[in-house]
Amino acid sequence: MTDTEQHADQRFDAEDRSLLIVEDDSGFAKTLKRSFERRGYTVVHAFTIEEVREALEERSFGYAVVDLKLGVASGLACVELLHAQDPEMLIVVLTGFASIATAVEAIKLGACHYLAKPSNTDDIEAAFRKAEGNADIALASQPTSIKTLEWERIHQTLIDSEFNISEAARRLGMHRRTLARKLEKRQVR
Repeated sequence: MTDTEQHADQRFDAEDRSLLIVEDDSGFAKTLKRSFERRGYTVVHAFTIEEVREALEERSFGYAVVDLKLGVASGLACVELLHAQDPEMLIVVLTGFASIATAVEAIKLGACHYLAKPSNTDDIEAAFRKAEGNADIALASQPTSIKTLEWERIHQTLIDSEFNISEAARRLGMHRRTLARKLEKRQVR
């Protein structure tokens, strides 16, 4: 175990085990909540950014799990709010629409890690432990595929158009139904 990993483990074990889950899928949130409570966390669930603000008025949290897409809102705004409230909070972003662009933005806004769905409690706790980063990680030797680049462009355009499918399709120069079909094929549950 490296010094960075040891430091992250010590920080993880010493921190307050209060967790805020920001997720608009109530079934998934309920499952995560139960699983984290069994591991000794005190868990609060919020569906919206407004509910996050209310929860932050009542208490502070050591950890947060934030869905990237909260209905029509972006979880990135939630990450920014949480980090502004407490820069030491460990925030993991979960998404079914993973892209390099949103991963970079999430980290710049204060998330410690970014995971693609499906992810479970073990994955999320491991992400909390890896908050410090690892400079020794192997570099990928394979270039990014055209399909991945296309998906990242589509996803960034969706974010820029606030997840409005018609507007994103217009900006991408494709028919709305074509974009909808592409999204259905790539969707991760």
